[in-house]
Amino acid sequence: MTPVAASVVTSLGYIRSAACTPVVQPADVDSNVLNIIDLADKASAHGADIVVFPELCITGYSCGDLFRQPDVLNAALGGIEKLRTWTTGRLPLLVVGAPLSVFSHTINAAIILHDGHVLGVIPKTYLPSTQEYYEPRWFTSADDLENVTEIKLCGRTVPLGTDIVVDLGHGAILSCELCEDLWSVIPPSTQTAQRGATICANLSASDDLVGKTDYRRSLVKSHSARTYMAYIYAGAGPWESTTDVVFSGHSMIAECGDVLAESSTLSLTSSMILADIDVQKIIADRNDATSFRQSSSGAPLRTLSVPLRRSLKEDVLRPLRPLPFVPADDHDRAERCREILRIQSTALAIRWKRSGAKKLVLGLSGGLDSTLAVIVSVLAADILSIDRSNIRCITLPGFGTTERTLSNARALAAALAVSLTEIDIRAAVRQHFADIGHDESNHSVVFENAQARERTQILMDVANADSGIVVGTGDLSEIALGWSTYNADHMSMYNVNAGVPKTLVRHLVDWYAVSVGHGTLRSVLLDILDTPVSPELLPPAADNTIAQHTESVLGPYDVHDFFLYHLIRLKQPLRTVVVLALLAFDGTYTPSDILRWAEIFIRRFVSQQFKRSAMPDGVKVGSVALSPRADWRMPSDASAAVWLRRLEELRKELAIPS
Repeated sequence: MTPVAASVVTSLGYIRSAACTPVVQPADVDSNVLNIIDLADKASAHGADIVVFPELCITGYSCGDLFRQPDVLNAALGGIEKLRTWTTGRLPLLVVGAPLSVFSHTINAAIILHDGHVLGVIPKTYLPSTQEYYEPRWFTSADDLENVTEIKLCGRTVPLGTDIVVDLGHGAILSCELCEDLWSVIPPSTQTAQRGATICANLSASDDLVGKTDYRRSLVKSHSARTYMAYIYAGAGPWESTTDVVFSGHSMIAECGDVLAESSTLSLTSSMILADIDVQKIIADRNDATSFRQSSSGAPLRTLSVPLRRSLKEDVLRPLRPLPFVPADDHDRAERCREILRIQSTALAIRWKRSGAKKLVLGLSGGLDSTLAVIVSVLAADILSIDRSNIRCITLPGFGTTERTLSNARALAAALAVSLTEIDIRAAVRQHFADIGHDESNHSVVFENAQARERTQILMDVANADSGIVVGTGDLSEIALGWSTYNADHMSMYNVNAGVPKTLVRHLVDWYAVSVGHGTLRSVLLDILDTPVSPELLPPAADNTIAQHTESVLGPYDVHDFFLYHLIRLKQPLRTVVVLALLAFDGTYTPSDILRWAEIFIRRFVSQQFKRSAMPDGVKVGSVALSPRADWRMPSDASAAVWLRRLEELRKELAIPS
């Protein structure tokens, strides 16, 4: 049972959208309307705010010359009236397709209905007339109706035109287009998006052909990405006429390039998909996209204001992955790992070549991050056809080093055929303690940081002696949390892991172990993956196992990476991020722990900016990066107070103890 109340989930402000494909019988309007109402009822029961149906669904798309029959057109008017009546007193807004007569013209139109009213009519602009499509035979394009701005429908004068949008409140502005409009060079929704529309409903009738499903999906994804909008695509199904073609029933809901929900094709029953659209994410993405802001132009739209009364929702119907940086699909994850390693190794190879360095120097601890760094270094050497012995790894055992990590560092260096030097730092650090008057039994931050800085000093000096460059190992999650010693492991001459979050580091090493590793290499990589994450700066336990566990102090990296993705990549409000975390990790972590870790993340992310302001060069591999030279700029002395107040407000709202 989720700890989050329905009122809190609803307050996230998502627009729940449905794309429906009813069973239709060409020209049987009464039957079609009953099937539309049945699906609308089901969508309403699931809390849908917008329900979109296919092109010409009231009559059926495949009526052909029957669109010239007055009886069919009059029946369509009666069907619209029945649907208008159904919406009275109900919450969702419906978008349905029907043929309409307008001043001696017949148009293929989207009709928007809500709470007993026909709000507007949007005519189709691009009418296909090729191969199996003959729409100009029956319909007039919106381009030929420039002077027609309204229509008499259901006893009222209703606005008509492609410039009509519906403002649903809180940034949700709905536009409509029909099927071929999307396939055109410049879809009408491109222009409405430029003028503020954040959601587009596409009423479609697309037949099924070999390969067309993939093309249709890529079209919807790319268009929603390019326009920074949500796209609700409702496709006519196979119960349309099969005289010459079969219609796919393919429906999708996409948002800024991501498919939130998708139907199967060729289903012999009615179908419905649902997804929650995050309008605030769309707005945030648009604010980031200077090219979008520069393209915003054109005549103002005719805006109809219909603030939605949202129903209570107890769940979130959009992809909510606990590990947002890690693809869920095995194939996609393998491809992502392969691509990231190529990016990292190519960047390092170019830096190695251009720097004129003879060697790469890096600290090899036997931990996860340095393991990824040495793998990337090996791949860079292979790209440049440089012998791997020119990768000089140095393992630097100190007061907290365990036999497990030390032996893994040795075994990994041997398996990868890189050189390894072992330098025990304890004597040097003890001398340093004597110099500064620090008691070795006092395991304070001085005890820890002195070891980290001694290690970095050695790496830098060895790099100078060998005409090399020091390869950094700290990952994106550590950079976000400031989990490094300033001017120690915080510093390098090039950091290959700077763009890789901890949860993805693990999968990269795992992929390399399984796909490339064999024998000793595979076994040592798997043991490193099984080793607790630790800086190994405090003395080990009595049995020589790691006593200092990073995640026991900070909290789990999977939760922190969730915060990082949603706060920095998606720029969501902290309240939204924490509520989503409560849902994503329900049953895994307690609500109290999640709020405690959220406070740790916020406090550390804000207070540790000074380390990011002075971080070395490092390659960006994904959509989140924290380089002060490119992606992230903030003052080092900013305050976290506003976020901490929001966190405390949410804690009280959810009655979660501290």
